[in-house]
Amino acid sequence: MPRRLDFWFDYTCPYAYLASTQVESLARRTGDELRWRPMLLGGVFRANATPQKLFATLSPQKAKHNADDLKRWSREFDAPLRMPPGHPMRSVEALRATLATGCDPAVIHGFFRAYWVDNREISDPATMRDVLAAAGHDADAVLATLSGDALRDALRRETDQAVALGIFGAPAYVIDGAALYWGQDRAHFVEGLTPERYLSPSTKEPSMAHTLEIYWDFSSPFAYLGATQAKALAERTGATLVWRPMLLGGLFKSIGQELVPLNTWSDAKRRYYFDDMNRWAEFWGVPLSFPAIFPVNSIKALRAYIALPEARRDAFRDAVFRAYWAEGRDIGDEAVLSEYLGDDAAQVLARTNDPEVKKALVDATKHAESAGVFGAPTWVVDGTELYWGQDRIPLVERALRR
Repeated sequence: MPRRLDFWFDYTCPYAYLASTQVESLARRTGDELRWRPMLLGGVFRANATPQKLFATLSPQKAKHNADDLKRWSREFDAPLRMPPGHPMRSVEALRATLATGCDPAVIHGFFRAYWVDNREISDPATMRDVLAAAGHDADAVLATLSGDALRDALRRETDQAVALGIFGAPAYVIDGAALYWGQDRAHFVEGLTPERYLSPSTKEPSMAHTLEIYWDFSSPFAYLGATQAKALAERTGATLVWRPMLLGGLFKSIGQELVPLNTWSDAKRRYYFDDMNRWAEFWGVPLSFPAIFPVNSIKALRAYIALPEARRDAFRDAVFRAYWAEGRDIGDEAVLSEYLGDDAAQVLARTNDPEVKKALVDATKHAESAGVFGAPTWVVDGTELYWGQDRIPLVERALRR
């Protein structure tokens, strides 16, 4: 029996637009029954105490990255995208019109294209008439129903159901009313791809040598996940791998970001990300158990990493990441760190108090900020192209194969 794949969206989300260009082919590959599910993203945000103009709350570094990220996914999906000058624009009437047509895919694609390619006001009657007529509907008849209670209530019910499912943003894939996946970058989970198939489009041999920097801190679960894949990524592409430690809390403080982002999330987003971490750990085949001590003070561990001879850093870094994120050990405790430092642990730990070691970590964090880093892990290709998150490994790999 085929699964039911519900695709939740609002026209105002660029990532929902990008995902909409791929979801039908995804459903064909999986044999799922696809259902288009419009929701009012503003209503979802209100229910989750999320700012209505979320983009306006981003740091300049994150805002720049997100703009670049959209362009990359646009190229990846071969889907043209132009950011409307008036974004975000009102979508409620277009969403009601979508419901009035029974969620006709032709109407949905028409509204998405009007917004993200043609930059038209999709709640303007003229735009709606064009979209509805092009999809073969009686535009005047549909428009006449938009202000009625039936469609208003229908959109409210859809939005309430999205919230009840734990949805906090768009796009969202929900399988059989239960399993939730957020973002166009989680479609491989919906499809059940293996890592080999997930990375399989990246088959072109690199035409030049590349450098890959990874910025990290022991305190980030996604940095841990990314770190488990960094060496293999560099080996596959022939890139020179450079490990860039940084103090994530110091970076956040400097750029005006919340010191513990998880604490600012809604309950729904927090629950989702715990599931997401575990999915990624299972996907990559690495152990992960969220530690009881969180956040952790990683300063001593980072300084110890810097204080070590370069030849010993890789083993120490991998062991400490594993100790914290797989075994739940307190890596802020010198006794724990001593176990991974070996016979000269006392000397290495003493060096963590040296001014030069302290300065090296401060300088490394400043270097991260100057490179535009705002989170971990961050990948930088050839000193210029910045990618945030271990979930951007496929895009990083494509850049390294140019």
